[in-house]
Amino acid sequence: MSKDKCCKKTSIGGQALIEGIMMRGPHKTVMAVRNSDGEIVTENMVTKQLKDKYKILGWPIIRGAVSMVESMLFGYKALMKSAELSDMLDEEETEKEAKKEKKNKKKAAETEPTAENEVTAEAEATADKKDGKKESMLMTVIGAISMVLGIGLAVALFIYLPNLLFGYVNSLTGEKITAFQATFEGVLKILIFIIYVAIVSQMKDIKRVFMYHGAEHKTIFCYEHGKELTVENVRTERRFHPRCGTSFLILMLIVSIVFYSIIAKIFPSIAANRLIWMTLKIVCLPIIVGLGYELIKLCGRHDNFFTRIIAAPGVWVQRLTTKEPDDSMIEVAITAMSAVIPENDEDDKW
Repeated sequence: MSKDKCCKKTSIGGQALIEGIMMRGPHKTVMAVRNSDGEIVTENMVTKQLKDKYKILGWPIIRGAVSMVESMLFGYKALMKSAELSDMLDEEETEKEAKKEKKNKKKAAETEPTAENEVTAEAEATADKKDGKKESMLMTVIGAISMVLGIGLAVALFIYLPNLLFGYVNSLTGEKITAFQATFEGVLKILIFIIYVAIVSQMKDIKRVFMYHGAEHKTIFCYEHGKELTVENVRTERRFHPRCGTSFLILMLIVSIVFYSIIAKIFPSIAANRLIWMTLKIVCLPIIVGLGYELIKLCGRHDNFFTRIIAAPGVWVQRLTTKEPDDSMIEVAITAMSAVIPENDEDDKW
């Protein structure tokens, strides 16, 4: 059986986490993480999609932008949870045991409860609750700041910098490449993205996340090929999947080249004004995301010459964002995958 062609299609997708994988099935989402004891811990995650409440948000193009925002927020939550489960689980258990032991010793030492003891215990409980709330609030603030900084960095790298460099190069050529502004900026954005990924992939922790990313893809392929989900079967599968977040990002960048080339051709005065041009790119981002989303779904549903051409650039870049996993990582992926496969293989969420 060919490793590239699938026997069946599924909407099941996943995300690599810290020492784990989250799989989103048609009916539920499950996260599997290997903790510091080597055990695989699973957790069901509640997912609520706005399109289930507001039907218009499930329309083509619109659903892409909505889905991306929801995936970013939910993915960040899963990432933080995986960090907690993989590194801090044992620490939390030890802390709980220490508190429990302290309370037991205190009980044993107290022959008769007094009003002073009751007040002290109540004060300690109140202090613990306040500390928990402060810690939770601090994590929320840190997360919000990180997201704002991330968005700012993305705007600087993928909108401002390409436009700035184009202006500089265009002036050196006597404005002879003005007609190719959208293409120049789009290609530069792709190069920046590839260089950035290539650099961060060398970091030890990121490399392990990319290995889990590979395990996720290989496991989904194994299921799509109708094979039993075993380490041996998963290991033989490809790690480059057309329905991947990496492919989605590359598709968005390619779509943006075509889209803004048309805009620049029709309205050259807009492209010539840096502030208006950058503002337009931010405003039109939901449209670009929506078009990229529809293309990635098309590649997920169909396997033909046309969809392979569409998926090819993203699949190539996956050589950077996925690495070959070890067997322990494949076990985690199988655990997460097995938990979200619908009964009777029904998959009605396409």
